[in-house]
Amino acid sequence: MRLSLTMRIGAVLLLFAGGCSSAFAADTRALCAAGKHDDPTITRTTLAGVPAILRTPAHVAKPPIILWHGFGPPASEDAMMDALPLDDVDAVKVYLGLPLFGARAPAGGTKELARRQSEDVGLELFKPVVAGAADELPAVVAALKSNACMPHDGSIRLVGFSAGGAAALYALSQGKVKIDAAVLINTSTGLSASVQAYEQATKQTYAWSPASRELAKQTDAITHTADIARHHPSLLFLQGTNDAVIDARAASELYEGLQPFYRQQSSRLQLRQLPDMSHQWAADVASLASVRQAVGGWLTNAAASTAH
Repeated sequence: MRLSLTMRIGAVLLLFAGGCSSAFAADTRALCAAGKHDDPTITRTTLAGVPAILRTPAHVAKPPIILWHGFGPPASEDAMMDALPLDDVDAVKVYLGLPLFGARAPAGGTKELARRQSEDVGLELFKPVVAGAADELPAVVAALKSNACMPHDGSIRLVGFSAGGAAALYALSQGKVKIDAAVLINTSTGLSASVQAYEQATKQTYAWSPASRELAKQTDAITHTADIARHHPSLLFLQGTNDAVIDARAASELYEGLQPFYRQQSSRLQLRQLPDMSHQWAADVASLASVRQAVGGWLTNAAASTAH
């Protein structure tokens, strides 16, 4: 049966669907100032023009964690915070909204996204959202530094789901900010993987152009393993065994490509396949609990020692 335009854009939106010291926290004027009680302080703001929610625990000892949502649930900074509050990690959590989503949704909403999908899903959706998010990261980090949320020579950590994971991988390959750890959840590994998912979801063939092929060359993580592993960031890939949106083979191929760079630090690179987890992990109680435990544990333990 032929899918309606609204159903098809919904399917495509799902397919792409990521240290602060106590001295800083003590400054009550700081954006990331810790609260006086055990409950985290929630602050809604913008960082270099990017909508953000900051979740600051009472005690801050680790670098800020920047989290990107995906195109499908969780599909906003609020939903990502609900899914991954990470209150067991003593770090400021920074939930960023992706371009064209939430407060930055285009006029026309779903219809405009459908138009972009129909015109060119790579250049009209992937580029502004995924590459755009990664391009915004240096300015976001600069804003965190200027607001006393982290030392000026400090690093950050990333968590990305689906499209947000692709943004995190692209940011890692660019090397414009210091990243010492990342968790990638059901991640797209770049434009090529996302186009493959698009074609599977819509049964349409994507028309590649010189510009989109160049974008794929820039964003496909598998061709940038040396750049991603440049400083041996602590990397955890979480892939659901029932993910029918993103082909799990792409994450496996990327993991295998990274392994030679981690021979002396194998504990800093892991791929975990979570049984029965679908792409929409946050909607399932068991999967949500597994992801929370894995992300919190990795950012607390595996990322404890840096290796720059």
